[in-house]
Amino acid sequence: MRIVIPGGTGQVGSVLNRALSAAGHEVVVLTRRPTAPGQVYWDGATPGPWVEAIDGSDVVINLAGRSVNCRYTPANLRAMMDSRVLSTRVVGEVIGAAARPPRVWLQMSTATVYAHRFDAPHDEATGVIGGTEPDVPGYWSYSVGIARCWEREQEEADTPHTRKVALRAAMVMSPDRGGVFDVLSWMTRLGLGGPVAGGGQYVSWIHDHDFVRAVEFLIDREDLFGPVNLAAPGPLPQRAFMRDLRGAWRMPVGLPATRWMAEVGAFALRSDTELLLKSRRVVPGRLLDAGFGFAYPRWPEAARDLVRRRKA
Repeated sequence: MRIVIPGGTGQVGSVLNRALSAAGHEVVVLTRRPTAPGQVYWDGATPGPWVEAIDGSDVVINLAGRSVNCRYTPANLRAMMDSRVLSTRVVGEVIGAAARPPRVWLQMSTATVYAHRFDAPHDEATGVIGGTEPDVPGYWSYSVGIARCWEREQEEADTPHTRKVALRAAMVMSPDRGGVFDVLSWMTRLGLGGPVAGGGQYVSWIHDHDFVRAVEFLIDREDLFGPVNLAAPGPLPQRAFMRDLRGAWRMPVGLPATRWMAEVGAFALRSDTELLLKSRRVVPGRLLDAGFGFAYPRWPEAARDLVRRRKA
């Protein structure tokens, strides 16, 4: 198959590109800074020569969007919104106008669309969309708004010959440099991998091998469309998540951090505390109902595999 990945040069795109190329597929990455074979320039907002890559392709997997690993300033939040909405809009326009449109369009979304919640997990059928929770920072609702606008652009795109799936992805854990697992491992090995603000907030995650397998599963399953949660079935509180990661690294100490300490640390890392403090208890209802089997459904085993690969 020819698979086109707009915005495919980040961590998740690299994971998919490696795996899909190894499986024998032709992968074309659309990027603002092409530097390698198989990469084509686009600006993420307007049609250009890159439309030739989509016309006649089999699959489009749109990952484009400004990284969320930044300070949530008004300017950065607007950049997150615009980069996601505009890129999704132009991808939809190009697919709709294609003489030979792809048969499926997988659109990246995020598990952040769900509410900050401790009491029950979110699946696609019963999950509560966030944005109105009491006692959380106001800008958290903007993150939910980004996700909703992102999905709405795909849903409203006029692509009658192309099946559409929104990937409500949890954090994708891979041993690659610069990814979320790399950052958490660095903190753990420094002895900083303890509970944050009590550690009761849930962490949703997915092993990179299962992420790739889920994408392949969704490409093949013609009966699946709309939002699909890409998360392992075993979300767990942050304190347990970090305890298991410390165990995988054989690190006996993990200093706890209060909320204000997390603020200071996030500022130093040029990131935001929403990534640490929001409770994301998300489960893959539709994948499980469709018969998808996770190779790494539980975090302890996943963490050990990722550490082993990171050390290799």
